[in-house]
Amino acid sequence: MSGGPAVGPGVIDTPAARLQALFEGHRLTPTQRRIAHSMVRRASDVPFLSSVELAELAGVSQPSVTRFAVALGFDGYPALRKHLREVAPAEQSAEAGSYNEYQQAVEAEIENLRHLAELLADPRPVRKAGRLLAASRPLPVLGLRAAASQAYGFSYFAAKVHPDVRLLDEGGTMIHDRIEAAVLAGATALLCFALPRHPREVVDTLAFAKEAGLTVVTVADSAFAPVAKVSDLLLPAAVGTGLAFDTACAPMLLGRVLLEAMCDDLPDAQARLEEFDARAAARGLFVE
Repeated sequence: MSGGPAVGPGVIDTPAARLQALFEGHRLTPTQRRIAHSMVRRASDVPFLSSVELAELAGVSQPSVTRFAVALGFDGYPALRKHLREVAPAEQSAEAGSYNEYQQAVEAEIENLRHLAELLADPRPVRKAGRLLAASRPLPVLGLRAAASQAYGFSYFAAKVHPDVRLLDEGGTMIHDRIEAAVLAGATALLCFALPRHPREVVDTLAFAKEAGLTVVTVADSAFAPVAKVSDLLLPAAVGTGLAFDTACAPMLLGRVLLEAMCDDLPDAQARLEEFDARAAARGLFVE
């Protein structure tokens, strides 16, 4: 294979963007999606990694890395790495040996935010999502387990500008009933926050939502997350994995960006915010 994959118009030409373009259009197994996700997160380092090092990074076996390269159309991993060095040249990142483990976690999140900024260079997916969410009355917002706080945060602010936001942050047999009720009330779209580890119930619920006629917009940790196959529009934002529990600064920020895009398509959003501020002042709701 020769030549670099095309990067869409309006997208910054970065190693991460070129890797993402390289993987698009391939039917990858869950293990291969995990490798792809790890490569995107460490796009600047990948051209310098051996197959063993990449396997350790992704938490898979070395033969899995070889099979992954073949699935992409290369003779093996050396050919893939050679291709990456040609089409995604980047200086190897400096060693962070002077950082302690807590600083390293923060640096990793900063890198996740930089990657998110690169993706947002093409604002069309977020703007499309904003239009879909603004038009849905009511708007169900799903987030279970680790993603529940993301769904709650979005819903809290969205309710100040959207007339009917319905938070779905608890699983169980009632969740399908609540989705059906939202559809009967006129819902046309559902927003989902999906973070690892991905509960099977989230995948099943999104499949049900699509069958019920909803357009599914998902914020997930990777374009290769298990929820991708049951999402109509997936917006990726990586999580940090350097601590005992994942950190989700990028997904939270992407949620706020989606709020902004949704407000842009709600003509009375500013008026609603001003009304809320007036009521809050009259009640003495906040300490000034």
